[in-house]
Amino acid sequence: QVQLVESGGGLVQPGGSLRLSCVASGSILSFNTMAWYRQTPGKERELVASIIVDGNTKYGDSVKGRFTISREGAKNTVYLQMNSLKPGDTAVYYCNALEYYPSGPKEHWGQGTQVTVSS
Repeated sequence: QVQLVESGGGLVQPGGSLRLSCVASGSILSFNTMAWYRQTPGKERELVASIIVDGNTKYGDSVKGRFTISREGAKNTVYLQMNSLKPGDTAVYYCNALEYYPSGPKEHWGQGTQVTVSS
């Protein structure tokens, strides 16, 4: 069973930075896609950033130019560097890994880490 463990969340002032980490129990290069999502109460989970196996990245419109997703295969870790944080970035951030099998896709989720942007 794949396990994803996030860390790095916390309280930060507007304009500040945080780096989230997601450590996988197996090789991250075995996943087709790894991504960060976020969710606030009463809203659907939204895609923040993703990175596919060839290294291409994708970002949600609200974080483009401020957030950067990256990976370190030797450490089975995916990062989310968050700069110029805004109160609207406050959410629980979840790590996601997607695998494709002949029978269909399979998703894995971490437990989430809280990010609060407030003065």
